[in-house]
This record gives sequence, structure tokens and C-alpha cells, in this order.
Amino acid sequence: MLVLQMLALIPMLVSNAMDGIRDEFGTEGGGWVTMAFVLVGAATAPLVGTLADLHGKRRLMLICLALSTFGALLSAAAVGIGMLIVGRGLSGLLVPCLFLSYSLIRDVFPPRTIALAVSVVTTMIGLAAIVAPFLTEWLLNAGGFRAVFWFSAVVLGVLVCAVALTTPESPVRLPARVRGVGSIILGAGLAFGLIGISRGAAHGWTTVSTLAFLATGAALIIAWSATATATGDGLIHLRIWRRRPVVLTATAAGLGYAVAGLYTILLPMLTMIPAMLGLGYGFGVDAKGATAFHAPLGLMTVVGGLLVGLLVGRFDVEPRLTAVAGLATITLGCVLSAPYHHSETVLMSWAGLVGLGIGLTYASTPNLLIAALPPQLQASGAALTGVFQSVVPAIVPIIVFAELNGSYAAEFPPAITAMLNGQVLYTDTGITVGFLIAAAVAFLGVLAVLFLPRTGERIDIDAILADGRQPAELT
Repeated sequence: MLVLQMLALIPMLVSNAMDGIRDEFGTEGGGWVTMAFVLVGAATAPLVGTLADLHGKRRLMLICLALSTFGALLSAAAVGIGMLIVGRGLSGLLVPCLFLSYSLIRDVFPPRTIALAVSVVTTMIGLAAIVAPFLTEWLLNAGGFRAVFWFSAVVLGVLVCAVALTTPESPVRLPARVRGVGSIILGAGLAFGLIGISRGAAHGWTTVSTLAFLATGAALIIAWSATATATGDGLIHLRIWRRRPVVLTATAAGLGYAVAGLYTILLPMLTMIPAMLGLGYGFGVDAKGATAFHAPLGLMTVVGGLLVGLLVGRFDVEPRLTAVAGLATITLGCVLSAPYHHSETVLMSWAGLVGLGIGLTYASTPNLLIAALPPQLQASGAALTGVFQSVVPAIVPIIVFAELNGSYAAEFPPAITAMLNGQVLYTDTGITVGFLIAAAVAFLGVLAVLFLPRTGERIDIDAILADGRQPAELT
């Protein structure tokens, strides 16, 4: 659980410390400090998931945690922006720990406690949003932005020792071999695609560099898929990823995580803007004051996770139903948040409703995968979900703010524009549109879950392995 708390907390701490990072190293390359974390997390997930099924989930989690710790140390001691970006990239190996955690729980916990355990560990991350502003202020006052990375390194180092001493290894193994070249090609394709998306938002979607990165990423992924199908390399990965329970669960999870991320961007924008600007919204609160709006969201996320654990674990409710309920609740909360920008109490209530939906969705995801996949394929299948949980939340805000910047940017007199120092603010209608887009994304997640087969239709590992290309080789 503490591993996932750090996974949620560290990006928030680094985001709040970006002003200090820019003051130290300048603005050039600042975007890569955040992007490196996402890129490495998404690009390494397929390989980490496969290796975990082959060699042990605890072993891979320890490796990822150790490298993340080293990355935090590099970031803390960075003498230049390049060293900082490398450190942040290594810290991105914390991302696969999300699916490794609940895959490991599936293998080592008593069967009756699995649903509650995975639900709790995946939704306790909601508490990070409450703690982050206070912890960031304390760390920045104590030692500047470097204190954030020293803190991360110490806590991650402690977690390495705690996992090593207290967590048993999974006895489940997948009988196959792995080839690293194919996984590198797949990871590179994902990385080039994400770089293209980030450049498109910053430099335009029709620039030569953006199109080159996007085309290269697509070509690498297509090449990996074609060679894997023709040669048998990556056969198990491809067969898992083409199965409806896995791909639809991954899609719904990615959309759910994207809406959660988008809502937590829009909410502080709505609350921290001074009302005196006359935009029709804004309460002028600081980062600590914004916590009052995030607290209902975070607390209800935990409540939603506990509900899933109890319903699935104690009453045998299908996680498919809790996932539908979660995404539908998010949809409703976003729709209700769209027009109500003037009442703090009402907005907190809608934030709590969205938080409940997030908790139901987050906790349903691992339960859906556990129900659909045999133990030998848990990490490999969960890796696809991990990719979607990293990539889709990176793409959706870019698309949303491209629309807001193009059509709903607020205009101010020159004096106020100078005071904003380049910050873009949006009209009241723009904020409404942002929430409605979030609702639409959540509704797409509802549709994805509705097409899932009923629980009990577990993927047959013998059918996956049987292809006439024995032994199967994975990339």
C-alpha cells in the first residue's frame, strides 16, 4: 500500500516543486522532468509485466523500487537538467509497481481477502491528494526542490527494505522464454508516440518534428506486432492483449484514470483563480485552501475502494457491475460540476461524488483482471492496463486544453495580462466545456465495461500457450 501511496504522491510533490526546478535550471527542458517519468513507466510496463510472470513479481518489484530510489538520488544531486531528467526517468520505474502490487496480492494472499486487499491498496492513493500540499510546503521550506527528491529517495529506500523483509515471493511462474529485443522495440514505439503527443501540444500537430515522432512510434509498434505474429515472438503478449476482457478492462481503466487526472487539474483551476478577475468563477484560495476541495474527493475515493472490496469479496458482486457504477458516478459528478462554479459547498459535494466513482473504478480494475486472467498471466495482462493507465491520462488533458486554448481563452486588459505573466485562463464557458469533456470520457469508459463478458469467463492459459509454436517466446 505504501508503494502505491508513493506512486501517487511523488508526481504531486514534483509538480509543486517545478517553480524551484525552473529557477535552478531554467525553463528549457522543464517539461521533460515530468514527461520522462511517464515515458519510462509506460515504455517499460510490457517488459516488466512479462519478466514478472517469468521470474517473480516480488523480484521485479524490488528491482523497480531500487532503480526508482537511485533515480530519486540522481535527481536530488543533479548538477544539470540532463541529470535531473535521467533521474526522473529511472523514477518512472515506480509506475509498473501499480500492477505488480495487485498481481502479487493475487498470488500470496488468502483467496477470501484478495478482493478487499487489492481494492484497498489501489484506492488509498486518494489520500495523497490531501497530504501533498502540506508535505510539499514543508519540504520546500526545509530544503528547496531538492528536499522533495531526498525525501523520495529515503522513503523508497525504506520501502525496498520493507518489501524485501516482509513480502513473500509469488510461487506462480509462466513457462516461456523472453527476448528483450522485441520488448525494446515495443517500448521505443510507445516512447516515440508519447514524445510526439507532447510535442504536438507544445509546437503544433502539423510540425515536421511532431509528425516524425508520431510516425516513428506507430511504425515501431506496427513492426513489433507484425514480426511477433510472423515469428511467434511475443505470442503470449499479443494473444492476451487481443482478448476482450483484457483490452476492454485496460481501455476502461485508462479512461477512468484520465478523467481522474483531468478533474484534479480543473478543480484547482476553478477554486484558486481570484474572483476579482471577473471570470464568473474562482474563490481565490491558495494551495492549502484548495485541499478543502480535494479532501472530499480523496476521502470518497477510499470509501469507493472499500465498497468494492466488500461487495466483490464478501457478497460476490461482479466487478463488472462496480466498474459500471464507478464510471457512471464519475460521469454524473462531472456533469453536475460543469455548471456549478459559484458555491463552495456544492462544488465540494460534486467532488466527493466524483471521488466515490474514482474509488469504485480504481478498485474494480484489478478485480476485473484477477477474474479474467489465470495466475500465470496476471502481470503480463495487467501490464497492458498499466500502459493504458499511463498513456491515456497523458493524452486526454493535452486534447482538452488544446480545445480550451483555441476556443475558450479569456481576454484581459494589458495591465492584467502583464500581471498574469503568460498564464492562460479560461472563460466560465471553457471550464464548463472542460468538465463536460471529462464526463464524455467517463461515459466512454462505461460503454467499454458494458461490452465486457460476464465474470467467470476466464482466459484459458492452455489455449494461450497452444499455437504450434512451442515453446512460446515473448517479446
